[in-house]
Amino acid sequence: MSDIPEGFETMKGIDLAEDHIGPFYYRPEGDKYRCLFLAEPKHSNVGGIVQGGILMTFADYALCIAATDGYLEESCTTVSFSTEFIAAAEVGRLIECMPKVVRKTGSLVFVTGELLQGEQTLLVFNSVLKRLRNE
Repeated sequence: MSDIPEGFETMKGIDLAEDHIGPFYYRPEGDKYRCLFLAEPKHSNVGGIVQGGILMTFADYALCIAATDGYLEESCTTVSFSTEFIAAAEVGRLIECMPKVVRKTGSLVFVTGELLQGEQTLLVFNSVLKRLRNE
């Protein structure tokens, strides 16, 4: 965790698959959330770069954090998720995302964003999530 900047925390126990793949981190910044993770060798594919499914899982983590405002009062489930890969991600470096909530209705949340490694855009995404009220 020494490569993770101060103030970031994990959200263990919300999604066991993400706990297994991560760790993924988040930090509130104003009315948005900055999410990041350190790409480790366990995240690489046969070509030695970060596997695309890992990037998509991290993007889904980030968009859910944004859509639910950090799971404070509700959770969500992804209804649709589209992505375009732009560049390969290197192992050993941080990958980050600051997703943007475009619209929130009574039952859905529309979120867009991009994953970055330094200044390099890795992928862009658009998603729709179903809001689930915590009981």
